[in-house]
Amino acid sequence: MAERDDADILAAAMAGDRDAFAALLQRHYDRIHGLAWQLTGSRADADDIAQDVCCILVEKLPAFRGEAKFTTWMCSIVFNACRDFRRRRSAFTRFAGRLSVMVGLERAPDGRDLYDAIWIESAIARLKPDLRDTAILVAGQQLTHAEAAQILGIAEATVSWRMHEVRRQLAAVSGTDD
Repeated sequence: MAERDDADILAAAMAGDRDAFAALLQRHYDRIHGLAWQLTGSRADADDIAQDVCCILVEKLPAFRGEAKFTTWMCSIVFNACRDFRRRRSAFTRFAGRLSVMVGLERAPDGRDLYDAIWIESAIARLKPDLRDTAILVAGQQLTHAEAAQILGIAEATVSWRMHEVRRQLAAVSGTDD
């Protein structure tokens, strides 16, 4: 009986019924969150991923073809979201490390590494989106200024200016000279 109810709710949700979609999420949220928690080992990360998956389901549900069970399809979305989350976190960690070198923060064996990492994350978050995007491409992805300019659709000189501005702003916040 539960499978049949699930099929009816799924069909209604796919047809755009918001109440049916809410019921579908309510029915499967614990599974989404539980799988994310198992894959990440962190409840906080699982909370974030489960929220992301709910948004992804809104977008992808109309494309569900029924070639697999809904729960199998949903679990693959959760798995991919966890993989993407780990990839972003890893890329951000590498980026933060490179950026800390750019602004003169040195890694010292005095227990300040965590403080420095938190500072860098906070400083990056405060950058204007155009500066943050440029810094991520140049410092985080190690692209040349020309490559970053092509991706951003701006002049190479603009990338150079933005990177100078990133260094200046981060140096000003950290109290080090440019």
